[in-house]
Amino acid sequence: MAKALNVAQNGGPSLAQSSQPDTERYALESQIRECYGRCAYTHKTHEKMAERLHSRHKRGKWANIVLSALITGGAVSVIFAEGSTSELYAGYVTAALSILSLIFNAYLKDLDPGALAQRHREAASDIWNIREAYLSLITDVVDQQTGLEALRKRRDALQLALHKIYHGAPHTDGKAYGKAQDALKYNEDLTFAEDELDLLLPSSLRRSARKPEITKQ
Repeated sequence: MAKALNVAQNGGPSLAQSSQPDTERYALESQIRECYGRCAYTHKTHEKMAERLHSRHKRGKWANIVLSALITGGAVSVIFAEGSTSELYAGYVTAALSILSLIFNAYLKDLDPGALAQRHREAASDIWNIREAYLSLITDVVDQQTGLEALRKRRDALQLALHKIYHGAPHTDGKAYGKAQDALKYNEDLTFAEDELDLLLPSSLRRSARKPEITKQ
């Protein structure tokens, strides 16, 4: 004990100094875990936005089809009800439906939910790649085989790549975030039990087949 104290007093590595790399590694791991969490939420939010916009696009197309059919039916009614009172009503209804169809088509053209949904899918795909890179980075931090400087460089590179994606990504809203939160927190979209993962892998790669070997090690 005295020898250890003498080494510390003579400028050698103290107990506090020897634990410093572990403290730095823990702090780095904590930061990367936060980045991974935010990335996972952003990825899922863009997915939910894409799903909602795709549904809106489908409903819009069907509504447009129905409106077109009603307008055509009204026009036919005007032709065959010539000279009667029903012709007047059919004409008014057809004109109203035509105006509604014009407004609806202008709205769909301006918003273009189909194209916007595709942009959200592309953003989700790009963010997914960054999310998986963060997961690999956390694995390397925990493994402790890679130096802190190299890990920090990878973290900074991922941050720059993510910034570029966010800069061009479309905006999301609170409703999509709420659905993403439900999917991640309650439906556990990103988590799997070991048995579930084993079923997705070939038998030679399943952990259940390697448990005795792992236990021996």
